[in-house]
Amino acid sequence: MLYLVAVSLLWGFSFGLVKAEFGTLSGSTLAMLRLLIALPCFLPFLKPAYRRINKFNLKLLCIGAIQYGLMYITLFSSFKYLSGYEVALLTIFTPLYVVLADSLLAGKRPPYWFWMTSGFAVAGALWIFAPQTIPQKVPGILLMQIANICFAVGQIGWRNVRKANPGMRDLDSFALLYLGAVIVTLPFALPHNPIAEIGQLDGSQWIALLYLGSIASGLGFFLWNAGAVRVNPASLAVFNNLKIPIATVISIFIFKETASMERLLPGLLILLGSLIWAELAYKKWITNRA
Repeated sequence: MLYLVAVSLLWGFSFGLVKAEFGTLSGSTLAMLRLLIALPCFLPFLKPAYRRINKFNLKLLCIGAIQYGLMYITLFSSFKYLSGYEVALLTIFTPLYVVLADSLLAGKRPPYWFWMTSGFAVAGALWIFAPQTIPQKVPGILLMQIANICFAVGQIGWRNVRKANPGMRDLDSFALLYLGAVIVTLPFALPHNPIAEIGQLDGSQWIALLYLGSIASGLGFFLWNAGAVRVNPASLAVFNNLKIPIATVISIFIFKETASMERLLPGLLILLGSLIWAELAYKKWITNRA
Protein backbone atom coordinates (compact mmCIF):
# COMPACT_ATOMS: atom_id res chain seq x y z
CA MET A 1 0.00 0.00 0.00
CA LEU A 2 2.94 2.34 0.70
CA TYR A 3 4.06 1.78 -2.89
CA LEU A 4 0.74 3.10 -4.19
CA VAL A 5 0.82 6.15 -1.89
CA ALA A 6 4.36 7.05 -3.00
CA VAL A 7 3.46 6.72 -6.68
CA SER A 8 0.31 8.82 -6.23
CA LEU A 9 2.51 11.66 -4.95
CA LEU A 10 4.93 11.27 -7.88
CA TRP A 11 2.17 11.24 -10.46
CA GLY A 12 0.26 14.08 -8.81
CA PHE A 13 3.21 16.36 -9.59
CA SER A 14 3.59 15.08 -13.16
CA PHE A 15 0.34 16.43 -14.66
CA GLY A 16 1.15 20.10 -14.10
CA LEU A 17 4.79 19.56 -15.09
CA VAL A 18 3.85 18.00 -18.44
CA LYS A 19 1.49 20.86 -19.27
CA ALA A 20 3.97 23.53 -18.18
CA GLU A 21 7.09 22.16 -19.89
CA PHE A 22 5.88 20.21 -22.93
CA GLY A 23 2.92 22.11 -24.33
CA THR A 24 4.52 22.28 -27.81
CA LEU A 25 5.82 18.70 -27.92
CA SER A 26 3.61 16.09 -29.61
CA GLY A 27 2.06 13.58 -27.25
CA SER A 28 3.48 10.62 -29.16
CA THR A 29 7.05 11.95 -29.04
CA LEU A 30 6.77 12.71 -25.33
CA ALA A 31 5.44 9.19 -24.71
CA MET A 32 8.29 7.62 -26.68
CA LEU A 33 10.96 9.72 -24.91
CA ARG A 34 9.68 8.98 -21.40
CA LEU A 35 9.55 5.26 -22.11
CA LEU A 36 12.96 5.24 -23.81
CA ILE A 37 14.40 6.80 -20.64
CA ALA A 38 12.58 4.33 -18.39
CA LEU A 39 13.54 1.19 -20.37
CA PRO A 40 17.33 1.21 -19.65
CA CYS A 41 16.61 1.49 -15.92
CA PHE A 42 15.28 -2.08 -15.97
CA LEU A 43 17.21 -3.79 -18.79
CA PRO A 44 20.11 -4.82 -16.47
CA PHE A 45 17.65 -6.77 -14.31
CA LEU A 46 16.03 -8.71 -17.17
CA LYS A 47 16.57 -12.42 -16.47
CA PRO A 48 17.57 -14.82 -19.30
CA ALA A 49 14.18 -16.58 -19.14
CA TYR A 50 12.51 -13.36 -20.30
CA ARG A 51 14.91 -12.74 -23.20
CA ARG A 52 13.45 -15.55 -25.28
CA ILE A 53 10.68 -15.29 -27.85
CA ASN A 54 7.77 -17.31 -26.49
CA LYS A 55 4.06 -16.92 -25.84
CA PHE A 56 4.47 -15.80 -22.23
CA ASN A 57 7.03 -13.10 -23.01
CA LEU A 58 4.93 -11.84 -25.92
CA LYS A 59 2.03 -11.53 -23.49
CA LEU A 60 4.19 -9.31 -21.27
CA LEU A 61 5.13 -7.18 -24.27
CA CYS A 62 1.44 -6.76 -25.12
CA ILE A 63 0.56 -5.78 -21.55
CA GLY A 64 3.25 -3.10 -21.59
CA ALA A 65 2.20 -1.90 -25.05
CA ILE A 66 -1.35 -1.35 -23.81
CA GLN A 67 -0.84 -0.20 -20.22
CA TYR A 68 2.07 2.15 -20.88
CA GLY A 69 2.45 2.69 -24.63
CA LEU A 70 -1.09 3.30 -25.86
CA MET A 71 -2.05 4.86 -22.53
CA TYR A 72 0.78 7.40 -22.72
CA ILE A 73 0.12 8.26 -26.36
CA THR A 74 -3.53 9.12 -25.68
CA LEU A 75 -2.85 10.70 -22.27
CA PHE A 76 -0.22 13.12 -23.53
CA SER A 77 -2.18 13.90 -26.67
CA SER A 78 -5.08 15.03 -24.46
CA PHE A 79 -2.93 17.85 -23.01
CA LYS A 80 -3.40 19.64 -26.34
CA TYR A 81 -7.05 20.19 -25.38
CA LEU A 82 -7.05 20.07 -21.56
CA SER A 83 -5.21 21.66 -18.65
CA GLY A 84 -3.12 19.52 -16.30
CA TYR A 85 -5.72 19.34 -13.53
CA GLU A 86 -8.47 18.50 -16.06
CA VAL A 87 -6.43 15.56 -17.32
CA ALA A 88 -5.93 14.42 -13.73
CA LEU A 89 -9.66 14.76 -12.97
CA LEU A 90 -10.62 12.65 -15.96
CA THR A 91 -8.47 9.76 -14.71
CA ILE A 92 -11.26 9.20 -12.15
CA PHE A 93 -12.86 6.85 -14.66
CA THR A 94 -9.95 4.40 -14.44
CA PRO A 95 -11.38 2.46 -11.43
CA LEU A 96 -14.66 1.99 -13.28
CA TYR A 97 -12.76 0.59 -16.24
CA VAL A 98 -10.83 -1.64 -13.81
CA VAL A 99 -14.16 -3.14 -12.73
CA LEU A 100 -15.25 -3.46 -16.37
CA ALA A 101 -11.98 -5.11 -17.44
CA ASP A 102 -12.03 -7.43 -14.42
CA SER A 103 -15.59 -8.52 -15.27
CA LEU A 104 -15.01 -9.03 -18.99
CA LEU A 105 -11.72 -10.90 -18.55
CA ALA A 106 -13.48 -13.16 -16.04
CA GLY A 107 -16.23 -13.81 -18.59
CA LYS A 108 -18.90 -12.04 -16.54
CA ARG A 109 -21.19 -9.08 -17.17
CA PRO A 110 -20.46 -5.88 -15.22
CA PRO A 111 -22.72 -5.48 -12.17
CA TYR A 112 -25.76 -3.20 -12.39
CA TRP A 113 -24.25 -0.57 -10.10
CA PHE A 114 -21.35 -0.13 -12.53
CA TRP A 115 -23.58 1.71 -14.99
CA MET A 116 -25.16 3.95 -12.33
CA THR A 117 -21.88 4.99 -10.72
CA SER A 118 -20.44 5.57 -14.19
CA GLY A 119 -23.34 7.90 -14.98
CA PHE A 120 -22.72 9.93 -11.83
CA ALA A 121 -19.00 10.12 -12.60
CA VAL A 122 -19.75 11.40 -16.11
CA ALA A 123 -22.11 14.02 -14.66
CA GLY A 124 -19.50 15.18 -12.17
CA ALA A 125 -16.79 15.42 -14.81
CA LEU A 126 -19.01 17.36 -17.21
CA TRP A 127 -20.09 19.75 -14.45
CA ILE A 128 -16.49 20.85 -13.99
CA PHE A 129 -16.23 22.02 -17.60
CA ALA A 130 -17.98 25.25 -18.54
CA PRO A 131 -20.67 24.42 -21.15
CA GLN A 132 -19.19 26.77 -23.75
CA THR A 133 -15.78 25.04 -23.50
CA ILE A 134 -16.98 21.45 -23.84
CA PRO A 135 -17.00 21.29 -27.69
CA GLN A 136 -13.33 22.23 -27.90
CA LYS A 137 -12.45 19.84 -25.06
CA VAL A 138 -14.33 16.80 -26.42
CA PRO A 139 -11.25 15.38 -28.25
CA GLY A 140 -9.25 15.56 -25.00
CA ILE A 141 -12.08 13.97 -23.01
CA LEU A 142 -12.34 11.09 -25.49
CA LEU A 143 -8.57 10.60 -25.57
CA MET A 144 -8.58 10.37 -21.77
CA GLN A 145 -11.20 7.63 -21.86
CA ILE A 146 -8.97 5.59 -24.16
CA ALA A 147 -6.03 6.22 -21.82
CA ASN A 148 -8.09 5.13 -18.81
CA ILE A 149 -9.23 1.94 -20.55
CA CYS A 150 -5.65 1.07 -21.56
CA PHE A 151 -4.32 1.60 -18.04
CA ALA A 152 -7.17 -0.43 -16.51
CA VAL A 153 -6.77 -3.35 -18.93
CA GLY A 154 -3.01 -3.36 -18.35
CA GLN A 155 -3.39 -3.41 -14.57
CA ILE A 156 -5.81 -6.32 -14.61
CA GLY A 157 -3.69 -8.15 -17.19
CA TRP A 158 -0.56 -7.76 -15.04
CA ARG A 159 -2.43 -8.83 -11.88
CA ASN A 160 -3.67 -11.97 -13.63
CA VAL A 161 -0.22 -12.86 -14.92
CA ARG A 162 1.39 -12.36 -11.52
CA LYS A 163 -1.30 -14.29 -9.66
CA ALA A 164 -0.94 -17.19 -12.09
CA ASN A 165 2.87 -17.18 -11.65
CA PRO A 166 3.57 -16.70 -7.91
CA GLY A 167 7.26 -17.50 -8.32
CA MET A 168 7.74 -14.65 -10.78
CA ARG A 169 9.56 -11.57 -9.48
CA ASP A 170 8.52 -8.10 -10.67
CA LEU A 171 12.04 -6.86 -11.36
CA ASP A 172 13.07 -9.92 -13.40
CA SER A 173 10.66 -9.24 -16.26
CA PHE A 174 9.61 -5.61 -15.96
CA ALA A 175 11.84 -4.42 -18.80
CA LEU A 176 9.61 -6.37 -21.20
CA LEU A 177 6.66 -4.15 -20.31
CA TYR A 178 8.63 -1.02 -21.17
CA LEU A 179 10.00 -2.63 -24.33
CA GLY A 180 6.47 -3.39 -25.50
CA ALA A 181 5.50 0.20 -24.73
CA VAL A 182 8.46 1.65 -26.65
CA ILE A 183 7.71 -0.54 -29.68
CA VAL A 184 4.11 0.63 -29.90
CA THR A 185 4.97 4.34 -29.49
CA LEU A 186 7.52 4.44 -32.33
CA PRO A 187 5.07 4.32 -35.29
CA PHE A 188 2.95 7.02 -33.64
CA ALA A 189 5.94 9.30 -33.00
CA LEU A 190 7.68 9.04 -36.38
CA PRO A 191 5.13 11.15 -38.35
CA HIS A 192 5.81 14.05 -35.94
CA ASN A 193 9.54 14.12 -36.84
CA PRO A 194 10.76 13.34 -33.29
CA ILE A 195 14.40 14.17 -34.11
CA ALA A 196 13.43 17.76 -34.92
CA GLU A 197 11.21 17.98 -31.83
CA ILE A 198 13.99 16.66 -29.58
CA GLY A 199 16.42 19.22 -31.00
CA GLN A 200 14.17 22.04 -29.81
CA LEU A 201 14.17 20.98 -26.14
CA ASP A 202 16.01 23.31 -23.75
CA GLY A 203 17.87 22.53 -20.52
CA SER A 204 14.92 22.76 -18.15
CA GLN A 205 12.85 20.53 -20.42
CA TRP A 206 15.58 17.89 -20.46
CA ILE A 207 15.76 17.94 -16.65
CA ALA A 208 11.97 17.60 -16.47
CA LEU A 209 12.07 14.81 -19.07
CA LEU A 210 14.75 12.87 -17.20
CA TYR A 211 12.69 13.15 -14.01
CA LEU A 212 9.48 12.10 -15.74
CA GLY A 213 11.15 9.21 -17.56
CA SER A 214 13.32 7.71 -14.83
CA ILE A 215 11.34 8.57 -11.68
CA ALA A 216 7.67 9.16 -12.56
CA SER A 217 7.55 6.56 -15.36
CA GLY A 218 10.38 4.16 -14.48
CA LEU A 219 10.23 3.90 -10.71
CA GLY A 220 6.58 4.95 -10.57
CA PHE A 221 5.17 2.25 -12.84
CA PHE A 222 7.32 -0.42 -11.22
CA LEU A 223 6.14 0.48 -7.72
CA TRP A 224 2.55 0.79 -8.93
CA ASN A 225 2.42 -2.65 -10.50
CA ALA A 226 4.27 -4.13 -7.52
CA GLY A 227 1.71 -2.54 -5.20
CA ALA A 228 -1.21 -3.58 -7.42
CA VAL A 229 -0.37 -7.24 -6.86
CA ARG A 230 -0.29 -6.77 -3.07
CA VAL A 231 -3.70 -5.14 -2.57
CA ASN A 232 -7.24 -6.21 -3.41
CA PRO A 233 -8.97 -4.80 -6.53
CA ALA A 234 -11.18 -2.50 -4.42
CA SER A 235 -8.17 -0.84 -2.78
CA LEU A 236 -6.45 -0.63 -6.16
CA ALA A 237 -9.46 1.22 -7.55
CA VAL A 238 -9.33 3.75 -4.70
CA PHE A 239 -5.59 4.37 -5.07
CA ASN A 240 -6.10 5.02 -8.78
CA ASN A 241 -7.84 8.23 -7.72
CA LEU A 242 -5.58 9.39 -4.88
CA LYS A 243 -3.48 11.31 -7.40
CA ILE A 244 -6.48 13.43 -8.47
CA PRO A 245 -6.71 15.82 -5.49
CA ILE A 246 -2.91 15.92 -5.30
CA ALA A 247 -2.56 16.78 -9.00
CA THR A 248 -5.39 19.34 -8.83
CA VAL A 249 -3.82 21.23 -5.92
CA ILE A 250 -0.32 21.14 -7.46
CA SER A 251 -1.51 22.20 -10.93
CA ILE A 252 -3.55 25.14 -9.61
CA PHE A 253 -1.32 26.42 -6.81
CA ILE A 254 2.20 25.53 -8.01
CA PHE A 255 1.87 25.59 -11.81
CA LYS A 256 -0.72 28.43 -11.63
CA GLU A 257 -3.37 26.86 -13.84
CA THR A 258 -6.70 28.69 -13.78
CA ALA A 259 -9.83 26.94 -12.56
CA SER A 260 -13.42 27.99 -11.86
CA MET A 261 -13.90 27.01 -8.21
CA GLU A 262 -17.69 27.35 -8.42
CA ARG A 263 -17.66 24.59 -11.02
CA LEU A 264 -14.65 22.61 -9.76
CA LEU A 265 -15.80 22.09 -6.15
CA PRO A 266 -19.38 20.83 -6.88
CA GLY A 267 -18.01 18.63 -9.65
CA LEU A 268 -15.43 17.14 -7.28
CA LEU A 269 -18.16 16.40 -4.74
CA ILE A 270 -20.21 14.55 -7.37
CA LEU A 271 -17.12 12.62 -8.46
CA LEU A 272 -16.29 11.80 -4.84
CA GLY A 273 -19.85 10.58 -4.26
CA SER A 274 -19.70 8.30 -7.29
CA LEU A 275 -16.33 6.96 -6.13
CA ILE A 276 -17.59 6.18 -2.59
CA TRP A 277 -20.69 4.51 -4.03
CA ALA A 278 -18.59 2.43 -6.42
CA GLU A 279 -16.20 1.44 -3.61
CA LEU A 280 -19.01 0.25 -1.29
CA ALA A 281 -20.83 -1.52 -4.11
CA TYR A 282 -17.64 -3.18 -5.30
CA LYS A 283 -16.85 -4.60 -1.86
CA LYS A 284 -20.37 -6.00 -1.58
CA TRP A 285 -20.17 -7.42 -5.11
CA ILE A 286 -16.84 -9.13 -4.42
CA THR A 287 -18.20 -10.60 -1.17
CA ASN A 288 -21.26 -12.01 -2.91
CA ARG A 289 -19.19 -13.34 -5.81
CA ALA A 290 -16.72 -15.17 -3.54
